[in-house]
Amino acid sequence: MKFVFSLIFCLCLAFTVFGQQQVGAMAESFNGTTLDGKDFVLEDFRGKVVVMTFWSTRCPICHEEIPKLNKLVEKYAGKEVVFMGLTMDNPERITPYLQKKPFDFTIIPNSLGALLKYADRDRNGNPNMAFPAYYIISPTGSLEYKGDGWNKINKIDSEVTRLLPLAGQNKPAENTNAKANQK
Repeated sequence: MKFVFSLIFCLCLAFTVFGQQQVGAMAESFNGTTLDGKDFVLEDFRGKVVVMTFWSTRCPICHEEIPKLNKLVEKYAGKEVVFMGLTMDNPERITPYLQKKPFDFTIIPNSLGALLKYADRDRNGNPNMAFPAYYIISPTGSLEYKGDGWNKINKIDSEVTRLLPLAGQNKPAENTNAKANQK
């Protein structure tokens, strides 16, 4: 009986941990299509600092944070930093929103799959993520920062500054699939 209980407990624990990204671990890979129709895979950005925010057009805190985030994009323009705004909203909802409230991140709509990989889990195994949620991935591909909520701009800025000297050192090998498609 103890063995069965231990087995069930271990399985529950495994499902609870599944999908939770831990700082210091390699960032979970995902792919997607940007709002302007460009396909990508997270590994394409190896060698760069990647700043991701999960946001929503319905999130009041997100509305307030977007102008501050846009200033970070401006500050790091021309540097080895990629800014990605992932949302579960669809393009039909995002486009009118962005016309009123420009967001200078690369916007990735329909990002439920990425959210499921990055969200923490509650004790029942359900995804649990506050908006906005922030993740910073180092040029080597490890998750270096994870946070959510109001006014994390200074922390994001300091993490990007800390990681930027590592940028450019771990670029991915050339994509052989892209070369094959060009022929």
